[in-house]
Amino acid sequence: MAKTSDHISGVAERYASSLFDLAQEAGSVENVQADLDRFQAMIDDSADLKRLILSPVFSAEDQFKAISAIAEKAGLTGLVGNFLKVVARNRRLFAVPGIVRSYRETAARHRGEVSAEVTSAHALSDQQQTELKAALKGVTGKEVAINVTVDPSILGGLIVKVGSRQIDTSLRTKLSSLKLALKEVG
Repeated sequence: MAKTSDHISGVAERYASSLFDLAQEAGSVENVQADLDRFQAMIDDSADLKRLILSPVFSAEDQFKAISAIAEKAGLTGLVGNFLKVVARNRRLFAVPGIVRSYRETAARHRGEVSAEVTSAHALSDQQQTELKAALKGVTGKEVAINVTVDPSILGGLIVKVGSRQIDTSLRTKLSSLKLALKEVG
């Protein structure tokens, strides 16, 4: 499984790097990131779109047609629209979530920021995000761009990944630790 994950990660990084270079050349790094974030939100909100990009059952032509229509309907034209069509034509839609993540990290590095992946049991308010950014800035010494993902299965707390470091304060992890401790006692 690790080899598959590494392969997807490598593909995603190469595509994200190419897209970033094109965006930088066009002076639209932030606009491209906003469009990619919008497309990622569409994937997260639609089981059908998620199936389209992850399933090998769909032909390259079917994926290309579907992505073209979706991009047009969503107003993803120009660089991101064309990029998604190329990715679909090359049968690499499965890598889009990784491409978006890698693009965010590259754009954050370019701005002198550190990128953090945050998983929360519920959506964070603007104030909570600001406080989290301030706390992470205190730890890293740099401005922090956060990407928040909501995962109700963690029950409460946060999981924060900055680079190779991970801080897991989720209730699910704490309950698992408690369960393990109780098994050792009994």
